[in-house]
Amino acid sequence: MKNSIKAGLVTYHFSDNYGALFQAYGLRKWFLNQGVDASFLNYHPRYVEEGGEFDALADPKKIRKNLTIFYMKLMHLRLQVFGNKEQKKAFNDFRVTHLGISGERRFSLDELQNDVEGMDLLVCGSDQIWRPSIQKGLDPVYFLDIPIAQENILRVSYAPSFGGATFDSAYQEEACKLINKLDAVSIRESTGAKIVNQVAQRDAVVVPDPTILLGQFDELLADNSSTDNTIFCYALRTDSVIRDVAESVSGSLGGELISPKTSRQRWRDIGLGVRPGPVEWLRMIARANVVVSNSFHGIALSIVLNKTFIAVALPGSKKTMNSRTVNLLESVGLMDRFVENFDAEIIADLLDSSINWVDVNKRVAALRESGCVYLREQIVKVAELNEQKIND
Repeated sequence: MKNSIKAGLVTYHFSDNYGALFQAYGLRKWFLNQGVDASFLNYHPRYVEEGGEFDALADPKKIRKNLTIFYMKLMHLRLQVFGNKEQKKAFNDFRVTHLGISGERRFSLDELQNDVEGMDLLVCGSDQIWRPSIQKGLDPVYFLDIPIAQENILRVSYAPSFGGATFDSAYQEEACKLINKLDAVSIRESTGAKIVNQVAQRDAVVVPDPTILLGQFDELLADNSSTDNTIFCYALRTDSVIRDVAESVSGSLGGELISPKTSRQRWRDIGLGVRPGPVEWLRMIARANVVVSNSFHGIALSIVLNKTFIAVALPGSKKTMNSRTVNLLESVGLMDRFVENFDAEIIADLLDSSINWVDVNKRVAALRESGCVYLREQIVKVAELNEQKIND
């Protein structure tokens, strides 16, 4: 008889991105707290960050794809040569120490077959793992479409995201087949549930991101979360709008403006640029007087840690990515903290207004419970399947 349930998790655990690492941490930690032996399948395909292989270079229809791959290869090489080695080490140390990553890196679906032997449960999620990429399209691994010899292994999704409110019609037929192979489907945003219903004619449970599912990070914060007077600005993808907002907040409150440098930053630092590892990044949020961010996870963790924050919309062509943040803010009653354009008066009003954390925390608790209920149902199903195996 098995002593515990073994779960294999598939997500973007390898990215040097704070949000990606903390959603991975949250999901695994939740399972460990339930007594489930959860570990990440060390799937790290080359196409995600390194571009992957060129495709039919002579085909003019593949120009955009191959240019994307070339650019990604160039950026990856640049990071390897000029990237900050100390920060890179901090990310790697976090993966080993707090995510429990071990074993050889897996590049392909075939290499994973031995890794899933003996697993009772496979979980794909969270993050934007269901967003088609130019260089790969949809990846079957992130839908758990892995050939396995053993029977009665449960395959479920937990809070994956399509990355936006719409889904490319070119991938709908393939997505339908992949989604309908899952035993249970949950999604991170209500817009994603609509896509699942449209594409696969299937209902998906909307559940919170793993950072909210876990809900507490005391183990990582230790005694390093006393509020200071800093303004913490976490900008991703662009400094447009968010720079003006952060500088306005800093000017109004007189606190030091600090911002973590990202590996793909293409703008001058907003205030004092710093290079924290993942744990120190989290502690900076916890210590800040105000957090200003255009990142979903920067905002989600501000809510979890009950930090005064201003959520800044991504502008222009990146607007479609705002659906994740809007969905979260609507669900916890904080849409008034969302700004699409810089307006000094609106920023001043937000700084003067307080957040009703009692009400917000009740809403967050309800969200968390929806995620817990969904995952506990899957654990019960696995236990029943294991009992059936014993009786057979």
